[in-house]
Amino acid sequence: MTTATDAARAFKGTSTQGRTEEELQELVRHAGAELELAPAEVIIEWAVATFGSRFAVTSSMGDAVLAHVAAKVAPGVDVVFLDTGYHFAETIGTRDAVAATLPVNLVNVTPGQSVAEQDAAYGRDLFARDPDLCCALRKVKPLEEALAGYDAWATGLRRDETHNRVIAPVIGWDESKRKVKVSPLARWTADEVDRYIEEFDVLVNPLQFDGYPSIGCWPCTRRVAPGEDPRSGRWAGTGKTECGIHV
Repeated sequence: MTTATDAARAFKGTSTQGRTEEELQELVRHAGAELELAPAEVIIEWAVATFGSRFAVTSSMGDAVLAHVAAKVAPGVDVVFLDTGYHFAETIGTRDAVAATLPVNLVNVTPGQSVAEQDAAYGRDLFARDPDLCCALRKVKPLEEALAGYDAWATGLRRDETHNRVIAPVIGWDESKRKVKVSPLARWTADEVDRYIEEFDVLVNPLQFDGYPSIGCWPCTRRVAPGEDPRSGRWAGTGKTECGIHV
């Protein structure tokens, strides 16, 4: 029987040059089944062995768990952070601490327009009038552009976070970006995340201890009361649950 580790080793030394979308999707079909129950470290190992420098990790800096896992397996891996211009100071501080303390290459991505330029083009506080458009301009489009040089990207999303994520595959095909999407923590629970943080003394955004279990841009994130859905503080009262990156 082929194990998850065997699946990771099978792709060692594979070149990414000249791969078509069909070839990438074939990788997804094969590895998705092989790695479904694999540890997060093995999933990252497979991605690095398969895609090399054309693989990146993304982080919103709610914590450094995914970056920490990736750094253990692949020191120097690219960690992409979307600097929307609307982040809490604590989030920027977490980003800087990750860059200073983990063996990763922090890639800071900014939108095409500054907040002031966006205000001039669309009017002030676009986030309040049209949050979908604001997210598209400050998150979705910049990430798509930042990932242009990669064949695969890793995200920290977990199945227990929202109803939309309960079927998120560990290795999947991102139709909108036309890339392989890797979710090493998909099967983790919140308790497993907490245990990992405690065991390895992983950096955590200070806002996590101040009533913000899910952290986005400050205008669209509020504190969550005990017992509330951890994601209920995001775009509260709008019916919006996702920024558009995970579709």
